[in-house]
Amino acid sequence: MAEDITPIVDELGEFFNTYYSGKVKELSDNYPSRRSLEVAYADLEKFSPELADELVESPDSIVAAAEQALWKMPLQIVADMAFEPHVRFFGLPASTSVMVESIGAAHIGKLISVDCMVTKRSEIKPKVKVAVLRCRLCDARFKIPIDKNTTVLPETCDSCKRRALFQDEETSVYVDLQRAEAQEPLEHLRGGAPATHIEMWIEDDLVNTFYPGQRLLLTGVLRILPFSPPRGKPANKLIYSKHLEVMHIQKVEKEFEEVDIQPEDLRKINEFSRDPEIYDKIRRSIAPSIYGHDEVKEALALQLFGGTPEKHTVDGGRIRNDIHVLLIGDPGAAKTRFLQFVTRLAPKSVYVSGKSVSAAGLTAAAEKDDLAEGGWTLKAGALVLASNGIAGVDEFDKIDDADRASMHEVMESGTVSVAKAGIVATFNAKTSILAAANPKYGRFDPNMYPAQQFDILPTLLSRFDLIFPIRDVLDEEKDKRTADHILQQHMLGGQRVPAEAAGRTLIDMQPPIDLELLRKYIAYARKCVQPVLTPEASDKLKDYYVDLRKLGAQAGAVPITARYLDGLARLCEASAKTRLSQRVEAIDAQRAIALVDFVLRATMMDKATGRLDVDIIATGQPKSRVDKIRAVLDIVRKLEKEFDLVEIRQVVEEAQASGIDEDSARQIIDELLRKAGELYEPKHGFVKIVRPKTD
Repeated sequence: MAEDITPIVDELGEFFNTYYSGKVKELSDNYPSRRSLEVAYADLEKFSPELADELVESPDSIVAAAEQALWKMPLQIVADMAFEPHVRFFGLPASTSVMVESIGAAHIGKLISVDCMVTKRSEIKPKVKVAVLRCRLCDARFKIPIDKNTTVLPETCDSCKRRALFQDEETSVYVDLQRAEAQEPLEHLRGGAPATHIEMWIEDDLVNTFYPGQRLLLTGVLRILPFSPPRGKPANKLIYSKHLEVMHIQKVEKEFEEVDIQPEDLRKINEFSRDPEIYDKIRRSIAPSIYGHDEVKEALALQLFGGTPEKHTVDGGRIRNDIHVLLIGDPGAAKTRFLQFVTRLAPKSVYVSGKSVSAAGLTAAAEKDDLAEGGWTLKAGALVLASNGIAGVDEFDKIDDADRASMHEVMESGTVSVAKAGIVATFNAKTSILAAANPKYGRFDPNMYPAQQFDILPTLLSRFDLIFPIRDVLDEEKDKRTADHILQQHMLGGQRVPAEAAGRTLIDMQPPIDLELLRKYIAYARKCVQPVLTPEASDKLKDYYVDLRKLGAQAGAVPITARYLDGLARLCEASAKTRLSQRVEAIDAQRAIALVDFVLRATMMDKATGRLDVDIIATGQPKSRVDKIRAVLDIVRKLEKEFDLVEIRQVVEEAQASGIDEDSARQIIDELLRKAGELYEPKHGFVKIVRPKTD
């Protein structure tokens, strides 16, 4: 074989001297801490198109020749070990790019590039590179290089012709091997198709250079091995399993889909950005089949654009740019359709629902499988896979509290920290969360506070930038318009005729911006536009925040916290992105303020005082009610000093004297008995304070 590739070795030696002499010297100076020379396909094609074509068709011979060419170069090797570098080609032409689901028999032994997302990886295993065999009878030794075609080792000694060879494991040469699994990127999946997986084999200096949930562009050779059937099943020697022997790994950081924007698309995008009504047109293009809910559509549009990425505090902390939105409301209020529309529009998205969700499925799971030969591997969950995209979580209230708690870190810092089965790791999960939930008792009770109506911890509720209560209000005029909107879609949607022929009604219902163009518009804005706050916009946000806090100081309640300033800034930046502006202007601040003010008044209005109180979401109770609870407890403590058992009737009378009405007092006592556990009932009609046990 060496004679066959000698001309190629000489030619590649000339190539290295011409294009890579500096990098080759750098490799030799740093060997073995650096063991690979990365070679761009474009450089090889420029030097010799024939060699470049041969690389794709017969990568083994070209790579072997390239490594021999490096060995033959007159280099000063500092390391006192054999110089055995790798040559790793990358940047293959588009014609060699293969989707994971399309990898098959036609690609066996060929060099291909694969855009994929890692779902799990195994720990490192030693693999034999050179097997040293020793004879038990004559002590002869043989070195057998292991290549892709080696499946069994010889057993007969060449010296004594006896079957007495065994592998000397201590003197054999090994190389690190890591196996991993990757799947089709989420944005490549359409129509609900399941993701396809491919096994990856990574060796030597490429091990541990990636992690589950990371997007990679792989260059490698497709290999096959005899298929191992499940235990108890007969083996079919004509069927093989496949894996990708990875030659090069390129990390792909994509914030949204890398859409193919043609010059005509770019012209339309720039034209739309100059439209004075672009903000309104984008809002009306969000879920146009759903009537009304303008504020919700506005919020979803801003969530799709997101804030300015890669911002950091002065101490190095990351400032979140993902906008989280929660829709909570009556059944049949189109919450699920909102989620499905957004996850369909956003190229990188996942959709999960209710009881089918677990903490491991959301974040990361530790699994025992064949990759680790019975050991543990980490598998990325939905929020990790949707990093830099959007995750739609339906039936949010149906997820167990322990599973929902896993989302705290994701929503605040955009990471997932895992400590499972002895594996400690941190994944990126910079994901925007769009969640939908229903009230505990079926429908909204206008007399109860939002946090009391949902089985969602206040600590998790406070992580959402915007919370929209969607109520099904009885309104005859609105009901007529809603019915017309829905029924016209049914009548016109089944006609299978162009909008012009169907009349003005269907034309009016069409989104102002074609959804495919809107997807490209959003992707372009997220990739190319990074707006910064102007002093005018900053002053507006500051004035709004300070004025609300001032009102709260007068009322004794906290109407807004500093966390909402972060949310306001994110919404401002998203608003600026809608018109492709690099500056956040005063109009963007005004839009963000109007949206946040709408949400605050819808979810955090204290019914007793008519004032905003952020504690309604942050703690589940407004300050006015907390004060009443404290007052009732104080009354019980005072009466306990006079009576061994405190009669509930007396507590209610004392509460009424303090300005608490009878219904509120009895509700509070019942809550302290049944839920809070602050009181207990030793005898019917009497209460006592619960005191902690002392040793």
